[in-house]
Formats: sequence, structure tokens, C-alpha cells
Amino acid sequence: MNCLKRLLCEISRGEIEKYIYDIAKETSHVNANKHLATIKKVFKLATRKNAIVENVSADIKGLKEKQRNTFLFPVELDKLVSASRSTRAKYYMPAIIFLSAEHGASKQEILSLKWQDVQFENGQGGLIRFFRTKNQRERTEGMMPRTREALMKWKSHLEYKRQKIKTRKIKSDHVICRIDGTPIKCFNKAWWSALKIAGISGFHFHDLRHTFCSNLLMAGGDLKDAKEMIGH
Repeated sequence: MNCLKRLLCEISRGEIEKYIYDIAKETSHVNANKHLATIKKVFKLATRKNAIVENVSADIKGLKEKQRNTFLFPVELDKLVSASRSTRAKYYMPAIIFLSAEHGASKQEILSLKWQDVQFENGQGGLIRFFRTKNQRERTEGMMPRTREALMKWKSHLEYKRQKIKTRKIKSDHVICRIDGTPIKCFNKAWWSALKIAGISGFHFHDLRHTFCSNLLMAGGDLKDAKEMIGH
């Protein structure tokens, strides 16, 4: 839905519905419903302020949300990580996948992660700090070996490229970024490419958190442990 430089009164119900369905197709029904809730709040406020005559979003119903319990077995996760190394994001996608599958990190937590939050040595292999803006919760965990290795490889690649092209000013301290430090806001294309190469279908990025929780439960943990460790 292209709403740039447009008035709310120019946006139709059909455009909103198409936008929501597109979001659902690309990500999930849950995410699409979150976008719809935001749109409804904007239109409701505009109606209260007499900025629009009709609230075209008022009776748009949210999409049915199915409870997903999809997860990957170890061999499938290995296959996905291997496939991610064949995408355009081959240097940082393995780290992204491990951060979610081995630490239960959400997409927001991964994209907002900074190098200052990553401590490679603490006597036990390293620590990593996550901050979840959704509920303002912070957690610090010991880094899993494969996550640590993937992050170190990505960091080394960043430093090598920056020295090679003599980058003087780094725009941010974000872990998942471009060579000049510009934060990367979306990695959907690389994600779907990795799934296609690995031959995995019907799997969403959020399902990597399910993978983390499933592995934790199968290892003897309980639901309380899982909730704490993924920041719920």
C-alpha cells in the first residue's frame, strides 16, 4: 500500500486489505494483524479529530491466527545454515540463524544488537546481551559455540572489508549492518532464498524461536525456562 504523500481520506478499504494480506503472505497472520491494529488506531484518531469523514478501516476484521509449533530438527538446521552461505547475505545470515535458533532471539533483537552487547571472552566462551523493545526486557546469556563462531567470522569479514576500502567513518555499532555500519533493516530476500536452496517450505523466521524452545524442552527444560530465555 503506497501511502507516501497521500491523505488518509484518499486511502481505500481495499488498499488496506490488500496491504494486510501482502504482509500475511510475506511474514505471518500475527504480524499482519499487528499492522492492521496500528492502521485502525491511526484512522480512529483521525476520525476523532475530524480529519476524515469515514473510517474505512473500522470494520476490517483481523486474519485468523493459527497456533504454530513448527520447528527444525538439528540436521534441517544445519542444512539451512549451509544454504544461507549461498545467498547474497552469506557472511552474516549464518549468525542471524544461530542467534534465533540457539538463543531464541527475535528479528527485532537481532537487528538492534550492537557489538558492545557481544563479549567474545569471559572465561566460558562469551556473553551476549539482548534487549526486547516489545516488553522492555533485557537478558544476558552465555554464547553458544556455533553462534560465537558465526559472529566472529562476520566481525572479521567486516573489519577486513573496512580496511580494504579504507572506510574512515562507521555509521553505527550494529552487528547486522552494511560495510559502512548502516543498519540492515530487512533480510527477507536472503531468508527466503536460503529456505528455497535448503528445500524447506512452510517455515517462517519466527519458527526458529520455536526451534529454540523445542530443543530446550526436549533437553529437560520447562515452559517457564523457555519463556524466560526468549524474553517473554
